[in-house]
Amino acid sequence: MEKTKKSIFETPLLSTKIKSANTKLFPEGALGYFIGPTLALLANSILSGNFNRYMSDVLGITTWASWFFNWLPLISVLFVVLGNILVGRLMDHSRTKAGKARPIILLSIPVSIIALLFLFVFTPFPESMEAGANNVALLVLIAIGYNLWFAVAYPLYFTPHSALVNLSTRSSKDRSLLATISNATALAAMGLCSMVLPFFLSLLFVNQVDPAKIAELQGYVMNAAVDGQAEILVGGVVVAIATVNADGAITQIVNKLTNVAYLDSQKSFNNWKIFVIALIIITFLGAVIEYFFTRERVTEESLNNGSLEEKKAAPISRQAKACLKDKFWWIILIFFFLYQLGGMLKNVSQTYYCYTMFADEKGQYSVAYGGALQGTLSIIGAIPTAIGMVIAWPLSNKIGKGKAILFGAILSTIGGAIGFIAPNDFMVVTASFVVKALGSTPAMYLSLALLADILDHQEAIHGIRTDGLTMTVYGAIMAGMTGIATTVLNVALTGTGYDAAAGHISSPEIQTAMLWIFIGGETVCYALIALIFVFMGVEKFSGLDHKAIIVDQKAAAEAEGREFVDPATRLAEEEAEADRVAEQAKLDELKKKCEKKGLDYDAEVAKIEKAEAEKQAKADAKKAESDAKKAEKEKEKQAKYDALSPEEKAKLEEKAKAKQEKLDKRNAAVLVEFNKIREANGKSAL
Repeated sequence: MEKTKKSIFETPLLSTKIKSANTKLFPEGALGYFIGPTLALLANSILSGNFNRYMSDVLGITTWASWFFNWLPLISVLFVVLGNILVGRLMDHSRTKAGKARPIILLSIPVSIIALLFLFVFTPFPESMEAGANNVALLVLIAIGYNLWFAVAYPLYFTPHSALVNLSTRSSKDRSLLATISNATALAAMGLCSMVLPFFLSLLFVNQVDPAKIAELQGYVMNAAVDGQAEILVGGVVVAIATVNADGAITQIVNKLTNVAYLDSQKSFNNWKIFVIALIIITFLGAVIEYFFTRERVTEESLNNGSLEEKKAAPISRQAKACLKDKFWWIILIFFFLYQLGGMLKNVSQTYYCYTMFADEKGQYSVAYGGALQGTLSIIGAIPTAIGMVIAWPLSNKIGKGKAILFGAILSTIGGAIGFIAPNDFMVVTASFVVKALGSTPAMYLSLALLADILDHQEAIHGIRTDGLTMTVYGAIMAGMTGIATTVLNVALTGTGYDAAAGHISSPEIQTAMLWIFIGGETVCYALIALIFVFMGVEKFSGLDHKAIIVDQKAAAEAEGREFVDPATRLAEEEAEADRVAEQAKLDELKKKCEKKGLDYDAEVAKIEKAEAEKQAKADAKKAESDAKKAEKEKEKQAKYDALSPEEKAKLEEKAKAKQEKLDKRNAAVLVEFNKIREANGKSAL
């Protein structure tokens, strides 16, 4: 029998810290699916939301290389797609006991570090920001770093990260829980970026406080400050207004014509370098935590019970054949395309929208004021998203994941329409943002669990898993939309005359563009999602899918003369063995401690056993109390039923019978449909 190839990932040093047969909220859910990914995804959230501004405002690329600014994100999409294809194939050929996704997360760490160094640390400051300036070295390093991050480093992390929910367990409820937690990490990372970072943007986009360093103010004269405001004149004409604090120091200089504050590009550039070093450390820690506190039970199941053929990656052509004829696969991928496109249009334009649409009480547009409003908007918008995280899982158990996403998309479409009523009114925009955020929560938290159901359905129908191809396409969509959305934004900015260096960041043309990108794009996408999800119905097959997979695995094992062990039984045995080993290790450690300190080992063991017995007694008492309450409720329910008249009982029984008959009829129809699909693909009927 072919043995799984040993690898470095199977050494004790790199083995998973998760030993339980079933998924648990802690430590697997909390550390492996929330804390770790949140830290690891933070860098991409910051790049997606602020790197564009770094190029336009700090490096001034819109002035001296607008062609590069416009087309780099779009051209890079090709490399992003190729990168995701390579990562998908790498996952398919990764067959270690550590899994096929988790090892790749570790491989992403060095590439991520190198990419961030290229983007921020190795790049030189522009020699000139005049139109037509020649800063070739800077452009080359940015192009290398940009593609190294979005086409290599991020796919190496995000594609296997996204596959972990599919590979962690076959339990639909557990998947819904893990998907809720996993998708919450994207919210948490983006939340830290959009809620906390805006209040510190003045450290990364620093106000220019020296008039002598502003080209337009050469030969200036500054009048005495009145109420904290000082006029700056050039040739006898007031061209700027300086804000002066109580100590007489300038804190901000605003262009008189555009009401926009000037930036200190050099200081901002240096501060970004320091910030990115900290970001590298955070990214490293996040990826390591996620690796050690996750486990691929489905991959282990395939390695232990799958046939020799199944242990090898299915050819890409076979995976493609299974996917392309599956309508549910097409629906979920179109959903991800629309969901990510709308979300990225909103995310990349949010900072521009806030300081382009909202002026302060003096009618001035600035990074500080716009950043504060952006942070406030994100914090308020996070409240319904957090509430949605709590209700998404139980809601999906009640009405199904597909219906929850459908109804949420309709609500988000309504929310987007509200924003068009008064796009310059912060309160109206906030209301729109809140309604959209609430409606988006089912899509945000349940989509990966629904994708896992579709992959199980394909395995039940075709006998192969298509994680490799599916996650390749998924990863390309999720990463590629950043480039497409950024290109749309950049073309709109340059087309409407946006120029931060000259203080031209707000005009009717720019405001119209930001309205349709920030609010309109996502609204249209959610309207289309609602339309296609009318046809999503894969969940009705979930129970049959799991039954068929076990039947096929057992048949394959018998055909090859191997013993078949039910996955649930094997996982339970592994968990029991892990508990036994852990208990023995604890006792061995206690014995060494007793020998070192001269303690009575048997007495110490007795103390531990007594504490555990007391703990178990409390748990048993709590369970007994809970069972008693349930029994009391059942007794009350039975008493109410017994008090009914014979006619009322008959009516209830008839109603229950009709309901059961309807359910049986539906289940029978689903079974017939399922078997037809199985038989059409060369599989036996259940």
